[in-house]
Amino acid sequence: MSFVTETAAAPSRLALAHFEAQFRFETDCWDVHDALSTGKQDFVLLDVRGSEKYAAGHVPGAVDLAHRKIIGSKMAAYPDGTLFVVYCAGPHCNGAARAAIRLARLGLPVKLMTGGITGWLDEGFSLERSALPAAA
Repeated sequence: MSFVTETAAAPSRLALAHFEAQFRFETDCWDVHDALSTGKQDFVLLDVRGSEKYAAGHVPGAVDLAHRKIIGSKMAAYPDGTLFVVYCAGPHCNGAARAAIRLARLGLPVKLMTGGITGWLDEGFSLERSALPAAA
């Protein structure tokens, strides 16, 4: 018996519920890219890594908003029901999950873009660079 089969697989009905539910919480880089490139973007894409990392390279069309800066007053600028898709550096980073928690606590719909920047680049998609904002 291997470590794979040591714990039995879930019954199919539970596996179906689990995997279907994932799509309510996550999307992937390919689906985000498709929406951006076909003009079907019906969400706000948030890069939650911080301004320096955003300036060095971000998904085209993403908004720079570090997870620590997600607060009600900033999010009030968006129409009710806006879906936010968040990403950070990649699977080794929990910034997107932190952002998702903040958005959910504010009662806002949110999905995490799995893979983050690492996944985006792995898919062969390009990044956009921008200047750092002037210091206040």
